[in-house]
Amino acid sequence: MKKVMVGMSGGVDSSVAALLLRDQGYEVMGVTLKLFGDEDIAQAEKEGKTCCALNDVLDARSVAYRLGFEHLVFNFKDHFRQYVMKQFSEAYLSGRTPNPCIECNRHVKFDKMLRRAKELGYDYIATGHYAVNEYDEASGRWLLKRPADRSKDQTYVLYSLTQEQLSHTLFPLGGLEKSQVRKIAEEAGLVNSGKPDSQDICFVPDGDYAGYIKRSTGTECPEGDFISTDGKVLGRHKGIINYTIGQRKGLGIALGKPAYVVKKDVSANTVTIGDESDLYTSSLIADDFNLISVPEITAPMRVTAKTRYSQKEQAAVVSYLGGGEYLVEFDQPQRAVTSGQAVVLYDGDIVVGGGTIK
Repeated sequence: MKKVMVGMSGGVDSSVAALLLRDQGYEVMGVTLKLFGDEDIAQAEKEGKTCCALNDVLDARSVAYRLGFEHLVFNFKDHFRQYVMKQFSEAYLSGRTPNPCIECNRHVKFDKMLRRAKELGYDYIATGHYAVNEYDEASGRWLLKRPADRSKDQTYVLYSLTQEQLSHTLFPLGGLEKSQVRKIAEEAGLVNSGKPDSQDICFVPDGDYAGYIKRSTGTECPEGDFISTDGKVLGRHKGIINYTIGQRKGLGIALGKPAYVVKKDVSANTVTIGDESDLYTSSLIADDFNLISVPEITAPMRVTAKTRYSQKEQAAVVSYLGGGEYLVEFDQPQRAVTSGQAVVLYDGDIVVGGGTIK
């Protein structure tokens, strides 16, 4: 009997993933990852937030007990703090806008947890992500593909998965709609069948990124100048970490017309304000690339691409520039392409790969 370690967040998706694998004949163990220290949990509870809540662990344990398999908690808080929380703050302080879910998948769920599973003699790990992975005999490669429920497609945050990781990972929900998942949970009497999906960054549940960065790093970001696209000083900003590319609301500056953040310059401590038309670009360069469906890109390749999780894929051509850098050229200009975010490439439903926008 094959053994699988299921990452259980306490939510309905991972719980149903565990149930399905049990019913398919796998020997299942559920694990919940402790990603925060006691001080983080105490602060969250003090502020009335649900992040890091003990209830999530109890929900996962309740499901495991009902389904008849073991449940453990792994303490990965130091690893999470180093590779996700610290990286998040450093990226913002350098003027970039990171995606911590991608880094958590890269360094914690599909690296640290997989290594722990192998140490304990498990054949696979599994999660409740909406994605499909399968082995392609023709290419001899593992493929990552979009799921049946396109509205829940999570391949964007999974592009960093390696061939080794894909070969030891199961995505039981890839062929299901979210409504089917909730129905399975309800029929099985799972305690979390109606639990809402988590929307916020888990360690910044109130969405105040700037406040989190100040508290966690002790760094005060000084005020600086708002400038126009031609360099004229327009006013004062409250610190670069308070702004993201494409932002319109909360600028605290009146120009008599809609104004958008179009650029941030950390070295000069300036935030450039412009028209919406200034947000559009026809190309980008990305590095820290991971290829999945192909071993390399040796010639310009026609793809579709996403530069944000919620974006619809856009027609583009990708070319390798050398030195680990890739050029993505879009058929139509794209709005608010942001340094630090990911660009993920597709060939139909198949993920070609992705990287970090420079």
